[in-house]
Amino acid sequence: MIETWRWFGPNDITTISDVMQTGAQGIVSALHHIPDGLVWTPDEIARRQREIAARADGTPSGLEWLVVESLPVSEDIKQQTGDWRLHIEAYKTSLENLAAAGIETVCYNFMPVIDWTRTDLAWRLPHGGTCMRFDAIDFAAFDVHVLKRHGAREALPEAVACAADERIREMDDTRKSQLAANVMAGLPGAAEALSVDTIHTHLARYGDISADRLRTHLLDFLSEVVPTAARLGIRLCCHPDDPPFPLMGLPRIMSTEEDYRALIEQIDDPANGITLCSGALGARPDNDLPGMMRRLGHRVHFLHLRNVRLEGDTVGSSFHECEHLDGSVDMVALLQAVADEEGRRRAEGRSDASIPMRPDHGQDILDDLTRQAQPGYPLIGRLKGLAELRGVARAVWR
Repeated sequence: MIETWRWFGPNDITTISDVMQTGAQGIVSALHHIPDGLVWTPDEIARRQREIAARADGTPSGLEWLVVESLPVSEDIKQQTGDWRLHIEAYKTSLENLAAAGIETVCYNFMPVIDWTRTDLAWRLPHGGTCMRFDAIDFAAFDVHVLKRHGAREALPEAVACAADERIREMDDTRKSQLAANVMAGLPGAAEALSVDTIHTHLARYGDISADRLRTHLLDFLSEVVPTAARLGIRLCCHPDDPPFPLMGLPRIMSTEEDYRALIEQIDDPANGITLCSGALGARPDNDLPGMMRRLGHRVHFLHLRNVRLEGDTVGSSFHECEHLDGSVDMVALLQAVADEEGRRRAEGRSDASIPMRPDHGQDILDDLTRQAQPGYPLIGRLKGLAELRGVARAVWR
């Protein structure tokens, strides 16, 4: 594997000098400040490459921008409304510019409205650190009583609806506001900040878009951009839904092995691939991550390695993000499957035999607790995860 590190740009409190000390071999980044649907220009791409290539004192870092995460797919493209065709053309142009800059791996997602969702961004753990958590009852309370989405309560099992009613009665106004902020939290420097009003606007625009129709829109998008990516030598890789089940009445279409199998079979081109996120997919008890790697590994272009602890045995249950080797995902078995896949690729002479991976998320521990990093992206917690993953990988490869 190629060890990489996610870096959000100059405003990230983790510096390039910090990343150098982790031992990571490359950087995963994006131009979050550019609104969805607009072109990533050569100048903006080159600026980010320069920021990665040098430490604050101007000396070389030895690091390169290896993976884009993410080149965003606009809501217009997902809904096929407004300027969606122009946005697809802009996407192709951005791919052209990224390829000209030497970047070959581009991660994206097709999640409606919200890229990822947690109800608690700093859930206290017994050892004193914190982690992110998704509480199914808290989310139901937000959906029904804070967002006040039409039909939300009726869509819930009665026991969950009653529990949500009780939960909201226990919350004061401060806790309700914090819950809403947690659910709507985005990436640092993102071009659009979500609010209850903007979510309602997006929900209205989705209207009668079913899961099947959203899948069709994804395939329409890929039928346009995959030929461009293939010509340029770029590997596109779709990130799964996070969490991998429907929220707020919106369809989720990249949540299971079956979803990914259909994706790569219907657009059958090596440029059309998978971001295998063990934490996102691991939030469903019916997803077998080592098995997915064995069966679909030939199209896995990027790995997000993190772990979750499921708090229930049904789809949609609560979960929290735990240590990388201690959760519901068998990380050792997953890394063995990755090693086997990389061995097959080397035997076939593939140029992408080593798969880029990053230690995804991490618990806030030690000095992380006062650094106030982007939720899920602490320096020490991720470094601990990288060290654990590196140790398992070395043993498995040996």
